Amino acid sequence: MGAGRKDEPQGQGDRDEHAEASERVEESDSSEDEVENRNTVGDVPLKWYEDEEHIGYDITGKKIKKQARKSKLDSFLAQADDSKNWQKVYDEYNDEEVELTKQETKLIQRLLKGSTPHAEANPYAPYVDWFVWDDKGHPLSNAPEPKRRFIPSKWEHKKVVEYVRAIRKGLIKFDKPKEEPQFYLLWGDDSTSTEAKRHGLSYIPPPKPKLAGHEESFRPSVEYIPTQEEINSYQLMYEEDRPKFIPRRYNSLRSVPAYDNALKESFDRCLDLYLCPRTRKKRINIDPESLKPKLPSRKDLKPYPQTCFLEYKGHTDAVVSITTDASGQWLASGSTDGTIRIWEVETTRCIRVLEIGEAVQHVAWNPVSELPILAVAVGTDVLLLDTGIGNEEVKQRIKDLLHIDASAAPDDLGNTASLVSWLQHEKYGGLRLKHQKTVSKVEWHRKGDYFTTVVPGGDTRAILIHQLSKKLTQNPFKKLHGLPVSAVFHPTRSVFFIATKKNVRVYDLLKQKLIKKLEPGLRDISSVAVHPTGDNVIIGSKEGKLSWFDMDLSSQPYRTLRNHPKDITSVAFHRSYPLFASSSEDSTAYVFHGMVYSDLNQNPLIVPLEILRGHKSTNGRGVLDCKFHPRQPWLFTAGADSIIKLFCH
Repeated sequence: MGAGRKDEPQGQGDRDEHAEASERVEESDSSEDEVENRNTVGDVPLKWYEDEEHIGYDITGKKIKKQARKSKLDSFLAQADDSKNWQKVYDEYNDEEVELTKQETKLIQRLLKGSTPHAEANPYAPYVDWFVWDDKGHPLSNAPEPKRRFIPSKWEHKKVVEYVRAIRKGLIKFDKPKEEPQFYLLWGDDSTSTEAKRHGLSYIPPPKPKLAGHEESFRPSVEYIPTQEEINSYQLMYEEDRPKFIPRRYNSLRSVPAYDNALKESFDRCLDLYLCPRTRKKRINIDPESLKPKLPSRKDLKPYPQTCFLEYKGHTDAVVSITTDASGQWLASGSTDGTIRIWEVETTRCIRVLEIGEAVQHVAWNPVSELPILAVAVGTDVLLLDTGIGNEEVKQRIKDLLHIDASAAPDDLGNTASLVSWLQHEKYGGLRLKHQKTVSKVEWHRKGDYFTTVVPGGDTRAILIHQLSKKLTQNPFKKLHGLPVSAVFHPTRSVFFIATKKNVRVYDLLKQKLIKKLEPGLRDISSVAVHPTGDNVIIGSKEGKLSWFDMDLSSQPYRTLRNHPKDITSVAFHRSYPLFASSSEDSTAYVFHGMVYSDLNQNPLIVPLEILRGHKSTNGRGVLDCKFHPRQPWLFTAGADSIIKLFCH
């Protein structure tokens, strides 16, 4: 046998051993396989068979009858008589009792102990290094250890010497350890010391009870014990006047009963600790109304425009611009229907209609009452027209002023003839200033001789200043930083405001230099208005924001009002009343109280007063312009619905 075993080929012996091992594995696996279920109902819930006599079906399709259920008493007696009852488990799916084998019970016991199910498994197998290192007897590098690893450096030695010298001189001082007190107050309240040591949640001491007296002992003197008559009198007293504790006398401490309210008081104490905040906060009682700014009442700020009093109807298209004369008796309006209408304010009567034949951009009335001249921006032209108001002397003066001598050479009419040409208007007998690009706005100087025009388009965008008496045109701002939007003269001084889409530049015309640059922080500026005193400016933007600037205070806005949801088309100050207004594409106009004080230490007072409605939105546009009456607290609004409204107080 031994010789024959040796003569077998090595491969044949390995195969036999592998076959035997596989048979052992198959036998062990087959012993652990579970018995297939008799019931073949799949995922059908068993509660469907609660009222049936069978429970599912076997593999041949026959019904599996339910076993006869025993009563609880019979099953309990059967379990008591059967010594192997603890090994039985009821299989609800197949409706039968299954007895666990010894191997299964051992598996369950090992699982309950937290061990591996199979006893043959070794949870602490030795570590097997799968890699072989050729130079495992040496470190990563065969270089010898440098000396600096075990010899202190000179720099460290110098640093230690410096520290030692500083300690000896007293430059470095160490904190002395805190000495704990050897004595403490036995009956004192140590909440302060405990609270000082704690970090985080504050210490809340328990309520200190009253010290026990003689009457609260278990065997007090006879004089402390009340008689039965006194006890009966206690019942007739009010509850708040009744004594909380009635002393009693016991022979020994062993016979003293427990305190009746001990549990209740401990529960109340725990409840108080649970509900009370663990940090003590200092609360300041502040009235919310006191935090609001102290604004005056609207009744005290009257008069201001509130309701629509008059309507001016006659235009057939959107009214783009409106203006009033210095007296406040006449109103001029320009529309995209190509007409200019002059109205009488108090009667809404249209006294004159000027047919221009082209959409009007802007109209401006001369601020001097003796010169009722109307400046109109139409396309690339600026027309200076006689309104026909006044006596014969005024009309003759205006006729002479708006006349150009035919014998005058073109060079005599200004040094910027390439930008503007002064011509005679043939139809209405006024003047015509021909520009190279479209003119968007016209504004007069307070003296009525100068006026400015804004030409925002093309490469020749410019802010031009014209003199009516001499028929001269100047272009002092040849390098504009940005696209010009508006230009306004100062109401009292020789100061000029130029608004671009991003900022407003303030120039001194006499010194010919930049005074200040206002940065409103707005995305797109649409209009500018200057206060009659000249120290405050309001700027409207196409994002619905309005900025108030105090020029003596800062170049940043004093207040920014976010009132309109759509573009602001125009802003205006009243000449004499502390009022300013803004109109928007949302078909509304806002009226504000803006008081500027003579005291420089007092900031301007801004109070919103009224929202004026009434215009209808046409083609997505609302109120296009707003102007105050020069003498009364009235506001004119021009809408895209071709109607002009007058709001009065």
